[in-house]
Amino acid sequence: MEIARIREVVVVVHDGVVLLDVAGPVQVLHGSGGYRVRLASVDGRPVRTDVGVPLDVELALHQVRHRFDTLLVPGLSLATAQPPPALVAELPRVSGLARRTAAICTGAFLLAAARLLDGRRATTHWAACADLASRFPAVRVRPDALYVRDGPLFTSAGVTAGIDLTLTLVEDDHGPERARTTAKYLVVFLHRPGGQSQFTVRGSTTAAPGSALRRVLDAVAADPAAPHTLATMAAHASVSERHLTRLFRRTVGTTPTRYVEQVRVEAAKTLLEATHDGVARIARACGFGSDDSMRRAFLRGTGITPAEYRQRFRSTHPTPER
Repeated sequence: MEIARIREVVVVVHDGVVLLDVAGPVQVLHGSGGYRVRLASVDGRPVRTDVGVPLDVELALHQVRHRFDTLLVPGLSLATAQPPPALVAELPRVSGLARRTAAICTGAFLLAAARLLDGRRATTHWAACADLASRFPAVRVRPDALYVRDGPLFTSAGVTAGIDLTLTLVEDDHGPERARTTAKYLVVFLHRPGGQSQFTVRGSTTAAPGSALRRVLDAVAADPAAPHTLATMAAHASVSERHLTRLFRRTVGTTPTRYVEQVRVEAAKTLLEATHDGVARIARACGFGSDDSMRRAFLRGTGITPAEYRQRFRSTHPTPER
């Protein structure tokens, strides 16, 4: 009789580690079976999570000297996101012993600081994607992905996306049926539709206060339904249309027209979540020419329709229809 293989997983923890980045993936692995999970810190001492909950550990990283299956690297609080130097120094060696390495959320910063993501595609929490790309230009950041696989390295988006990623690891190891059963037990999607753009646009956009670009961004945010053509935006910024397009591509990472569409989609999300208003009324209120135009914009930006978005994210106590 064949004995089931137990795969060893080492989870790297440190002071300030995000609790859900640890708990979510560990719960998936425990629920699926077939894994031995060991928590390790740099010095082998217990750590305190971002919410103050202490975590005991089984070993120090320097004690990991054998081949093992999976290295999991949870993230840090977005308020700090400063990789601990001692941990970063150990990561290349420990990752080299693992069959695969997976970062959860801002754990991508740890892998990037260790130069493990140089030349590779990766993602992280939507609010930190621009920072990751700026601090580590050798990393090919994919801001809309829930998780990214590039060879033996995996990265995932914010917090709960670590569950999505770990279910993918389970599916790779044990097949879709076990992963599906685990997802069903945890009451989560096996393959969640849509990307990170379901959750934000403006929050990840930066521009210097008082700059020409900031004036345009503020104007679009203040009134998404206004006729924000390339010509009107360039006039508002007192620059040429070509120069404004260059500013958008360099700072925002997209075109002016595409940015306006994204902000309108975000404004529509708020109304879909908080009101009973019909899709056609919301489309008009947010500057879309029709509900069909808004539907196409939602599909481009989030991968789901407005109706699907409302079903998933609507408040349980929406504002009554006016």
